Amino acid sequence: MIEISKTDLDGVLLITPGVFEDHRGEYIETYNESLYKKNGIDTKFIQDDISVSTRNILRGIHGDDCTWKLISCLYGRFYLVVVNCDTESKDFGRWQSFVLSDRNRLQVLVPPKYGNAHLVLSDMTIFHYKQSTYYDRTRQFTYKWNDQQFDIWWPIENPILSQRDESANSD
Repeated sequence: MIEISKTDLDGVLLITPGVFEDHRGEYIETYNESLYKKNGIDTKFIQDDISVSTRNILRGIHGDDCTWKLISCLYGRFYLVVVNCDTESKDFGRWQSFVLSDRNRLQVLVPPKYGNAHLVLSDMTIFHYKQSTYYDRTRQFTYKWNDQQFDIWWPIENPILSQRDESANSD
């Protein structure tokens, strides 16, 4: 069974999947289309992606106008930030953070027009997300991780960034 909670951001959901534990270990069903639909999540996912990073790597803020993402942590621990990047929304710039790990098994459903970024808090993290569209870099927007218009609190001052994330304005 899964538990679904609303967050402070419209359309963003926090999902706790069921975990079966016994003397052999754990079994976690990370996605079941029928079960998710029964719980009001009727998004068709067509692509899965994994990002492997080490401590202090910060990726994002990225998103686009049409993609839903279901984000989870397969290994390790990271600080996830989700930002409303819809410039026509009264809530543009509102953000919320979550800590996802291989222990809490939380998932975050991110709607289109929201950006997401994550900072690796463990020695290594495996970040996983399902997408409702195929990846297309030309459709994406990027904001700098410390863009002053968002005033996001990060638990780091000097993260390790890609060139894209270091020089981002908004594109």
